[in-house]
Amino acid sequence: MQYRKLGKTGLKVSEISLGSWLTYGNSVEMRAAEETIDRAYELGINFFDTANVYARGEAEKVVGRALKKYARDSYVLSTKVFFPMGEGPNDRGLSRKHILEQLHASLKRLDREYVDILFCHRYDAQTPVYETLRTIDDLIRQGKVLYAGISEWTAAQVQEALHIADRYLLDRIVVNQPLYNMLDRKIEAEIIPVCEENGIGQVVFSPLAQGFLTGKYKDPSSIPAGSRAANDKVNVFIMNRYWNDATFEKVRRIQNIADGAGIPMAALALRWVLREPNVASAIVGASRPAQIEENAKASGLVISPNVFEALDEILL
Repeated sequence: MQYRKLGKTGLKVSEISLGSWLTYGNSVEMRAAEETIDRAYELGINFFDTANVYARGEAEKVVGRALKKYARDSYVLSTKVFFPMGEGPNDRGLSRKHILEQLHASLKRLDREYVDILFCHRYDAQTPVYETLRTIDDLIRQGKVLYAGISEWTAAQVQEALHIADRYLLDRIVVNQPLYNMLDRKIEAEIIPVCEENGIGQVVFSPLAQGFLTGKYKDPSSIPAGSRAANDKVNVFIMNRYWNDATFEKVRRIQNIADGAGIPMAALALRWVLREPNVASAIVGASRPAQIEENAKASGLVISPNVFEALDEILL
């Protein structure tokens, strides 16, 4: 496993990291989840990502329990705050009240004294950015959070946060968690340039496009049993974003390039994401050890420039 610095910080994270969205505490039973996390750790993966909203806190419990056997300073642990965790008017967003209450609840579920990264899971238009950043700055000073992060913010929102942090001498955002893969490249236009300029690194989610870039989905007329597209909780997401004839044709062409290069399609897709210097890590989901073993092989994989050139002809 190879490691990259996260933006301009001194923190190093594994090129492949393990997430827990739609898996742990939900569709994957505890033993399988723990075995997968153990195998990831054995392979050198040191970055584990979760969120309070994943299975309403159950994912945090699974991740926390599985990692408890390892030295706390040997891995990087992140969680998130924003989405509703209750029915009350203050049970969502990025207000001081919600952030403080949810961070403490997350630490309890994780059974940890601190998290390395706290992500603002989305931008909150109803809360002043200063209030959000001041609260996270306070948590950093208390040692309960080490680094501030965001997820799926626009370039303008990132610049707003940086301006406020500098004006009031608050801890800056150092990491962004956006969706990024061969089929969805929107962060390349504005997000990456702004982040590069300001020392913010990317840890991207859905690098395999929810399974599309593994070759799992071959025919738009059928959904494989047991696949993510067969899961009602992600079906709409996949159908709206990827399920169309143009995407299936693009995936078929990518598969041909992978076959010609003798590289598994998933490994090629992960390596493609990591070709971008601003990307520190690609977050994958895995429900069993064999999956994380295959994904981990993408770290350090050497691919001919000709292969990337062939992909550019398909993807641009």
